[in-house]
Amino acid sequence: MKLISWNVNGLRAVMKKGFMDFFETVEADILCVQEIKLQEGQIDLELPGYHTYWNYAQKKGYSGTAIFTKQRPLNVHYGVGLEEHDSEGRLITLEFPEFYLVNSYTPNSQHGLLRLSYRLLWEDKLLSYIQQLDLEKPVILCGDLNVAHQEIDLKNPKANKKNSGFTPEERGKISDFLDSGFVDTFRHFHPDEGGHYSWWSYRSNCREKNVGWRIDYFIASNRLVDKLKSASIHKNVHGSDHCPVELQLSNLPS
Repeated sequence: MKLISWNVNGLRAVMKKGFMDFFETVEADILCVQEIKLQEGQIDLELPGYHTYWNYAQKKGYSGTAIFTKQRPLNVHYGVGLEEHDSEGRLITLEFPEFYLVNSYTPNSQHGLLRLSYRLLWEDKLLSYIQQLDLEKPVILCGDLNVAHQEIDLKNPKANKKNSGFTPEERGKISDFLDSGFVDTFRHFHPDEGGHYSWWSYRSNCREKNVGWRIDYFIASNRLVDKLKSASIHKNVHGSDHCPVELQLSNLPS
């Protein structure tokens, strides 16, 4: 089973930059997207063979998530149960027979950390929510989590220790998450490899220089480790300031 996650930074925009070419080539069983930046009816997207699920932000041109899946889920749930977060369309949960899939677009703490407290509240709620799901069956969390967990996960760690996405508070939250029974699937396969990033600033030719951050993840319940087949980053796929990330599972139906 092949899963893809991609912060598209505007689905309508990326449709003009090769999204469908990638979609048709990658042949994912499940493709999750974040930051779709649209409302219902604003895009005409035909994906034969896929079931589509959308969570739009109330604010136009902002946030939002979607999942395209070949296998119809048993159940679908939107949000984490906090109105201030759920109005931003940041979470979709699909229940399958073998696992829950959670597609998340974590709030950015913003320049000057103006939204850090809001983001930390989200982190606590999300962890509690996923731990409850994990009591029932394993969970796979994917999406733009807006944090580089370790120094190896960004090009310039020393210069960014007080910046959004690399503060001790944000890094501590993802550490707490992993310590509670989950695995960062990319690091499971590539524990000590630097230079692997999923987001690059549009400024100063950062992508060409590979001055980036790894902030897009697939995180899985520890008891799924024996089903993990591979994890990779599609660094050569353009169209957004993020690139797609991939997880492949074995011993699960496609």
